Amino acid sequence: MRTPPQSPLHRLGLELKRLVKILVGAVFLLELCFLSKIVLMRWVDPESTSFERSEMARLASQARPMTWSEHWVPYDKISVHLKRAVIISEDDLFARHDGVQWGAIERAWQKNQSQLEHAQKSAASLPLHLVGGSTITQQLAKNLLLNGERDLIRKGQELLITLALECVLSKKRILEIYLNHVEWGEGVFGAQAASLHYFKKPASQLTASEAARLAVMLPRPKYFEKLPNSPYLQNRAEQISARASQAVLP
Repeated sequence: MRTPPQSPLHRLGLELKRLVKILVGAVFLLELCFLSKIVLMRWVDPESTSFERSEMARLASQARPMTWSEHWVPYDKISVHLKRAVIISEDDLFARHDGVQWGAIERAWQKNQSQLEHAQKSAASLPLHLVGGSTITQQLAKNLLLNGERDLIRKGQELLITLALECVLSKKRILEIYLNHVEWGEGVFGAQAASLHYFKKPASQLTASEAARLAVMLPRPKYFEKLPNSPYLQNRAEQISARASQAVLP
């Protein structure tokens, strides 16, 4: 008995179903790959992040000689002053939240809108201190495994990786990886490299004031690297130093 010929519409439906299955399978494999890498980080220190590799490629493409500094150090070899300063500056509820501070994201958006409106009305060209609202875990998720694109799909992926990091790794391990891979200047990554670059000493010997200055740089490290004597940098560092004792360490 011959099978009746399929209509073009029916064939199109079958092709769409097959395409959807392929896409779902690809997404599943991608998430499984990300999860496998995160699980491995419980025991293995990541050698580099996606952001570091993209920065290395960018610097390598420039005509001038590339300078690169990165040195992994264990958690206990990083000054407690730096841990406290970074938490106060970047994510004061780091030890308590589940990876995302929804209220902080909303407040950051409102504050940034206010600053942008003020800048548009003012003739003075003052530097803007835009707030990101991202937690330390979100920042790590973004830099660790994702590219620099900014869209809803990428933000959704960032959220999934953030939740995976919080479920698989301890807060102490998340902070350790973050401090060893966060950018602190042009080709300067991690607490040890930053401490050697700016203060000629290992990260374990950073003072409270030195740690506060490094913490202030994190939102715009390349900008503040060129303005080490910025009044804003000094004033903000003093504020962080005054609040550092309030930080809850993991």
